[in-house]
Amino acid sequence: MTQGFIAGTQLRSQFLEYFSSRGHQQVRSGNIVPSDPTLMFTNAGMVPFKDVFTGREKRDYNRATSCQKCLRVSGKHNDLDEVGRTARHQTMFEMLGNFSFGDYFKEEAIALAWTLLIDEWKIPAERVWATVHHSDDEAYELWTKKIGLPEQRVQRLGDKDNFWTMGEVGPCGPCSELHFDLGPEMGPEQADGPASGGNRYMEFWNLVFMQFEQLPDGTRQPLASPCVDTGMGLERVAQITQGVRSNYDTDLLNDLMKDAAELAKVKLGADEKTDTALRVLADHSRACAFLIAEGIIPSNAGHGYVLRRIARRAIRFGVELNLGHEPFFHQLTDQVVSRFSAAYPELTERRAFIDRVVSGEEERFAETRDRGLALLEEELAKGVKVLDGGVVFRLHDTFGFPTDLTRVIAEERGVALDDAGYQTHMEAQREAGRAAWKGSGSILADPMYMKLAGDLSASEFSGYNKTEDGADITAIVRDGEQVDALSEGESGEIILTQTPFYAESGGQEGDTGTLAVGDATFAVDDTQSPTNGLIVHRGRMVSGTMKVGDGATLTVDAQARSNAGRNHTATHLLHAALRKVLGDHVTQKGSLVGPDRLRFDFSHFQAVTPEELRQVEDFVYAAILDNERVDTELMGIDAAKASGAIAFFGEKYGEEVRVVRVADRSVELCGGTHVRQTGDIGFFRILSEGGISSSVRRIEAQTGTGAMRVVRDLSDSAGAAAGQLRTSVSQLPEAVDRLLSENKSLKDELASFRRDQALGTADDLLAQAREIDGISVLSVATDGDRDALRAMADKLRDKLGSGVVVLGAVQDDKVALLAAVTPDLAGSRVHAGKLVGEVAQIVGGRGGGRPEFAQAGGTDPSKLDAALAKVYEIIAS
Repeated sequence: MTQGFIAGTQLRSQFLEYFSSRGHQQVRSGNIVPSDPTLMFTNAGMVPFKDVFTGREKRDYNRATSCQKCLRVSGKHNDLDEVGRTARHQTMFEMLGNFSFGDYFKEEAIALAWTLLIDEWKIPAERVWATVHHSDDEAYELWTKKIGLPEQRVQRLGDKDNFWTMGEVGPCGPCSELHFDLGPEMGPEQADGPASGGNRYMEFWNLVFMQFEQLPDGTRQPLASPCVDTGMGLERVAQITQGVRSNYDTDLLNDLMKDAAELAKVKLGADEKTDTALRVLADHSRACAFLIAEGIIPSNAGHGYVLRRIARRAIRFGVELNLGHEPFFHQLTDQVVSRFSAAYPELTERRAFIDRVVSGEEERFAETRDRGLALLEEELAKGVKVLDGGVVFRLHDTFGFPTDLTRVIAEERGVALDDAGYQTHMEAQREAGRAAWKGSGSILADPMYMKLAGDLSASEFSGYNKTEDGADITAIVRDGEQVDALSEGESGEIILTQTPFYAESGGQEGDTGTLAVGDATFAVDDTQSPTNGLIVHRGRMVSGTMKVGDGATLTVDAQARSNAGRNHTATHLLHAALRKVLGDHVTQKGSLVGPDRLRFDFSHFQAVTPEELRQVEDFVYAAILDNERVDTELMGIDAAKASGAIAFFGEKYGEEVRVVRVADRSVELCGGTHVRQTGDIGFFRILSEGGISSSVRRIEAQTGTGAMRVVRDLSDSAGAAAGQLRTSVSQLPEAVDRLLSENKSLKDELASFRRDQALGTADDLLAQAREIDGISVLSVATDGDRDALRAMADKLRDKLGSGVVVLGAVQDDKVALLAAVTPDLAGSRVHAGKLVGEVAQIVGGRGGGRPEFAQAGGTDPSKLDAALAKVYEIIAS
């Protein structure tokens, strides 16, 4: 046992203070959703420092410490379906880390770790084991000779255990892992300790000695300076210092389990099934709260899909604890906010938003569960002996049914599950997910660009205050390869020492313009930054030849830049207006700022009303009329956030950020280009507002002359319409109302005429009725709309006295079918809904209804006669 209980919050702060006092810069946690496009989620503490390790990013410190929010939902030990079933599986966890960027290396890293564990936290040294890479003699000697660990407690292992990689690309190197002997209650003592793979020995701190960078092609190149990256799971070290059996028994998670138990009115520790559900609720409520705090909303793709799976799995386990009668999960995520907001204040800032998102997802899932049960009942009603694996997967993937729940329901009916088919579909989904993220943002990880970034000095952006500049060409790329020159007619990419061209970022499109070297001209169609510090001008040689080393004159399309600046500043004002009118839960979910338009995606739970849109427009236009200054300032990230600046989800910010302020109306972190005064925007007009996914809305708008053209076009259209109606624009609504009223009257008259005409032919149609097995059956084609067919069917059914009527008609190239059955036959001998549904399949449609009356539609009029003839066969059979 360790000497004295140390709470999780204390461990977190003590770790950071320990390394801060030893020259490490304390750095806040990065987002769980990283800006690195090669990763779906932040899976380690070093992710925010990746570019620092590779040398592509420079910071004003060479050693750092952090407590990083991480999420793992796939991989060897992290399949979501296993979370809660064992003591160690989690989705979200906190990773404590200390980092050296070319400063200290193995000796000091090992000494720092040992001193903290043994001298500060009083962890018993005799229960600590170390593993090293089999080739790492230096680390082995440090542990055994410098630290004094017995040789039998220092093990040499292979790549699988002791060579660390962040993913398919990125920094990597040999590592030394520290393990803790949890004692005999967790299993028998093993002579080979952690190498045995048993539950008795728990790895809790990994010291990674970064020496290489792994490239997309699988090769490794040495890092410019060897670095150190360590990662220690806060929950695991809490398990050690608190002397408990699992991560879930620590105060970090156990308190959340108690919250869930109290809510469900169950006893923690009563039985394993209950404890499994409580573990799931504790872990998943924490993961959901942290994800939503970063702006993630449940959806059917990407990050939102993972959030939806986690939330619905938690809700389903809550239902097993009888918590599903009304929304409950939002109460648990609110407890997460209360318990973790001291360390992560963003939780408090987004408390109301978290509550609304979780509550909304609970309500949607309740509806989905009912549909899933209906699907399962439908499949079981077919009398199958084995439930198809595709159905099992759909129930799991779409409706949130875990396979064990599906199995229980199926086995009650004597039906087995097609487990192999289910696994095939599951693996296909996993592979699709991997494919979707493999190479995502591949230009960022392209070895050529990474090499260029390492070989060249960073491209300096000079375009905040000018649209023309001079610079030297440092590299040219054609067809993905470096070349020395680019000739007339060739397309390629040019990199220079500095540039006024803005590279696409933060939603703002890259600048266009020209590069000139004497008479040679290169037309820039786009500007990108494929990796940190590298600005690439893409386009084509219009004339002449340009070579590496040439001095070029750079000219940005000033009008396009000016228009983009109008739209970008208007986007900031639009964001502020939406938050003011709709509420602080509004956050940016995406944006596009170009010279000719702006698009802004934001979180909101319902359509924005016309009156709300008018208020938003008025807010922006008031700022334009006030002609307020747009100020920019560089400041530290903490000072910027303290000033009220809004940071956009998904954007990567360094320690120093650019703050764009529009008086007291808007303050945002932004690297884009803007107008100097709000009056420069000129005019602002919202073009459209609509939903693009669950709880995400989109506004499209224009500014300046573009907005003027929109208003002018609307005015011209209104004038043309008024002219056709021989009225004025001001009286156009009244004229349209009169026209619609007249049109409705004419339609009603026409419908009445058709009904009368149809009824008049009913007696003639009766002569075509057939007697089948004692039933009078009439199945014919006629004319008329659905109302006319209904009236005719009612009249014919009444005249038959006892029988079946099926009528078909073609209108606007579509088939309409109606079936009517007299009361004495309805349901007992003939079901109108089933009859018309079967017939509709012939004309490429479907339908159904009550036993006595039903209707259907179809898309193939050429099959109508065949469909109507089929009625007699169905009745006869």
